[in-house]
Formats: sequence, C-alpha cells, structure tokens
Amino acid sequence: MPISRRELVKKFKDLGFEGPYSGGRHQFMVKGALKVRIPNPHKLQDISDSLLQEILRQAGISKTEFDKC
Repeated sequence: MPISRRELVKKFKDLGFEGPYSGGRHQFMVKGALKVRIPNPHKLQDISDSLLQEILRQAGISKTEFDKC
C-alpha cells in the first residue's frame, strides 16, 4: 500500500532516525552510522510499495517492524 512522504519520515523518526537532512540530489535520514536516502518532498505522489520495500531494505528494517510504528 502506498505511503505519503510525511508518514515515511514520521515512522523513521519513531524508529530512531534523525533528519531529514539535505544532501546532493536527495534528502536522507541518519541512525548512527546508517544513512538512508528518502524521496524528495516536491513530488506530490505517494511512495510506491516497491520503493518503500527498497528503502526499508537499505535501512535494515523489516516490513513488520515498520508497520508496528
């Protein structure tokens, strides 16, 4: 199910990430040494399920853990 960027950022903060910070072409969020790129805010469309899965994989977060937040 698609998710808004705002909801993605909120859930990542609930999982202990800080940010989002600006950097290059994309913003990113940080948790310790882990740095995860997130989609740019200027696009109005929601984040697709496939892109969400890729972001979660890079962050080392399971879909179950993400859904609990």
